[in-house]
Amino acid sequence: MRNLTLCLILVACATTHPQLHLTPLTTLARTDPAAVYMARELNARLDSIVTVAMAEGAAPGVALAVGRYGRLVHLKAYGHIDNTNDSAPVTDSTMFDMASLTKVVATTTALMILEDEGRLNLDSTVRSYIPELTDSTKAKITVRQIITHSAGFEAFAALWREHKGRADYLAQINTRPLVYNPGDSTIYSDWDFILAGLIVERISGMTLDQFTATRIWQPLGMHDTGFNPLGPVPPDSICTAPFRQDNPALNRIAVTEMDTAFRHIKIHGIVHDENACALGGVAGHAGLFSSARDAAVFSQMMLNGGEYNGVRLIQPTTVARWTARQSNKSSRALGWDTPSENSSAGRFFSPRSFGHTGFTGTSIWMDPERGVFVVLLTNRVNPTRANLRHEALRRDVANAVMGAIEDAPAVEWRAK
Repeated sequence: MRNLTLCLILVACATTHPQLHLTPLTTLARTDPAAVYMARELNARLDSIVTVAMAEGAAPGVALAVGRYGRLVHLKAYGHIDNTNDSAPVTDSTMFDMASLTKVVATTTALMILEDEGRLNLDSTVRSYIPELTDSTKAKITVRQIITHSAGFEAFAALWREHKGRADYLAQINTRPLVYNPGDSTIYSDWDFILAGLIVERISGMTLDQFTATRIWQPLGMHDTGFNPLGPVPPDSICTAPFRQDNPALNRIAVTEMDTAFRHIKIHGIVHDENACALGGVAGHAGLFSSARDAAVFSQMMLNGGEYNGVRLIQPTTVARWTARQSNKSSRALGWDTPSENSSAGRFFSPRSFGHTGFTGTSIWMDPERGVFVVLLTNRVNPTRANLRHEALRRDVANAVMGAIEDAPAVEWRAK
């Protein structure tokens, strides 16, 4: 039954693709694209796309990982960690600020684990886990609504200007008015996942960084992944506490941005998102750092139906349910997103695909129908967040990868 489930998730069974004679791998192995029925010139094509984008200002540094059927066909780093040529080169283990990929890689995965353990009910109210959410208009908001961004919260507010720490932020989220009735619409909101991260902490009795380290990163061998990579931050202190310019760990971390509004330093090794910084660098919506090689392991775990290298984190049915689009009114899955018009997934990822992006220029997309993942990490906000060249880069890479598949011709995505 286990092998059948894996085969279905990877869509690599002979009954589906009789021309294939590949054994799906549960642990990544390096191979050439042709070995997994992808065009031989894929690597050169990806190199060209990334090089041109960087020359046009997409980012100082890029790391790209592409896999199919458990085979890693492209793992390469480009450029430097900062926008000067004398800075350290990017490698496949360079840590990038993952920004909103925190929502899915860390927080959503933690919630899936807790649901599998019977400790989380998606249809319970948020207030049943966080009793401080006392406002009557928010009393019926469910966990399901916050992880599909349909809870009614505003998209964003610069709370960091006047507030700090979990209790203060929770009081503000409780007080600030909703912008629509829960369930009536979908507005992507950081408050949803700040609450989701707090739910993980309340259920587990551990901080989000402790839970994810012990239950996700360590079991998977993801050694480049975690919150506050420069060192621990006292609870709810500003994230700059461990920052030292001579910290040797900085050579392995991509520089994010020059902050002229809040911290007034070059953001390097501390979380870019100001609200996450005011929460001590550990939050459900932002704060995670990771590398291309670690994100590839995570992606393969998801395509394997929650298992990697003999370690099961999540049940296959849970992975399938959480990564499926939840309604015809929105592209949202549970935590995850799915392809839509003008998506960062490009034109050819199947409707069953799932992924997410991060403000700093990061993205992950997975297609279980074709057994493919694409991890693209950049520090596109260095030197400025006004740079948008990374958007075309994401789509170009995704289209090149899916267009290179030779045994399952690319079918252009269409809105339904």
